[in-house]
Amino acid sequence: MPARGIDGFTVAETLHEGGMAMLYRVTRHDDDPPMLMKVPRLGEGEDPAAIVSFEMEQMIMPRLTGVHVPRFIAMGGFEAHPYIVMERIQGSPLSALLREAPMPAEEVARLGAAIADALDDLHHQHVVHLDVKPANILFRETGEAVMVDYGLAHHEQMPDLMHEEFRLPYGTTPYMAPEQALGIRNDPRSDIFALGAVLYQYATADLPFGEPQHLRGVKHRLWRDPVPPRRRRPAIPPWLQEVILRCLEVKPDRRYPTAAQLAFDLRHPDQVVLTERAAKMRRDSYLSVLRRRLRPEGAEPRAFATARQLRSAPIVAVAIDFALHDEGLEGALREQVTRMLANRPGSRLACLNVLKTTLLAGDAKHDEQGRSRHVQRLVELRHWARPTGLDETRLTFHVLEAADVADAILDYARANRVNHLVLGARAASLSRRLLGSVSGKVAAEAPCNVTVVRVNRGG
Repeated sequence: MPARGIDGFTVAETLHEGGMAMLYRVTRHDDDPPMLMKVPRLGEGEDPAAIVSFEMEQMIMPRLTGVHVPRFIAMGGFEAHPYIVMERIQGSPLSALLREAPMPAEEVARLGAAIADALDDLHHQHVVHLDVKPANILFRETGEAVMVDYGLAHHEQMPDLMHEEFRLPYGTTPYMAPEQALGIRNDPRSDIFALGAVLYQYATADLPFGEPQHLRGVKHRLWRDPVPPRRRRPAIPPWLQEVILRCLEVKPDRRYPTAAQLAFDLRHPDQVVLTERAAKMRRDSYLSVLRRRLRPEGAEPRAFATARQLRSAPIVAVAIDFALHDEGLEGALREQVTRMLANRPGSRLACLNVLKTTLLAGDAKHDEQGRSRHVQRLVELRHWARPTGLDETRLTFHVLEAADVADAILDYARANRVNHLVLGARAASLSRRLLGSVSGKVAAEAPCNVTVVRVNRGG
């Protein structure tokens, strides 16, 4: 580093010396936010992959936006002094919490959901990170997870230099997905596998596959399953084991289809459908392992998998108002969502009903027979959804208690990264003309696509 700094940036101190790059705290103007500069290792004998991965990061970082990535500020090319200057995240890396493992299930779920949000944001920007690990995850003071280090990432709309120039896969072996060991770099579910390994680590204080030093050791996970988390720590609830082991499935098609759906389950543990994964207490038998070893369950390469995977597995939410007693509208809503989900086998349907808190004063939380109105609404939602024929693993049911119906639906859509909202329009009335409609407010303010269903009363 030149003593005078580079391009107006003054080097204040060294923050980190990594295997492929150096990080420096830099300053420029007095009113600038905290910044750091990343410089690749270019000395004699350094790994040439350091140069290529730095080129990848220089291509990808300027195209990323949002709270889940460091803000890009400037960069310099290899003609003189290559560098990237970016926002310095003030929070600590997730790795600083390793000493607290094993952590309570609720805390593991909270951290995991925040990380899944960050991955979902990246995947929507056409990027698969491919190096998800505690050291590459930071948290803002406001709680959002931030993914750093894009040197190994894949951008589906840009040349993949790492794949073109090197035949050996790069990554951090304890968290690397099986398909990465086979050279597949374009599936966003590889990041879901890595996050599953992180969740396993913080729930049990152990790594699911140890720390293999060679690619041969990584390939073992193509046929060898991890010790079930509850075997290591019986206090782990079955729902969390279900989530973790689903993330760690060998075949990508058996994992969560999107990071948004993973975040959804981590935020709604009572809605997690338990399978044999949840009750598992032993690893698979050696006979099962031998069968898989003779016939590996590797993934096939997929072109442009990131965008296609996200399109095929949206979270759709439908809001149903049972107070209208309108079977025609309920049927039209059911027909609409069934049609929307028909060709998206990885999609999920969240069925919503809002119970207005202004109507729940005193004993009004129960009906005339003493039954909970909240529970009754859940039963009605299940009854409404049954004719759709959707598998229970694709359905969740939520009764939201709130004073404002539209605000409750909007808050739910934002918190759960809903891709599409479907709701019915009330019939015309004086109150609707004076106060405005719920569907109108939701359509105007929703962070996603909205379909408003109307019933043709004229037949």
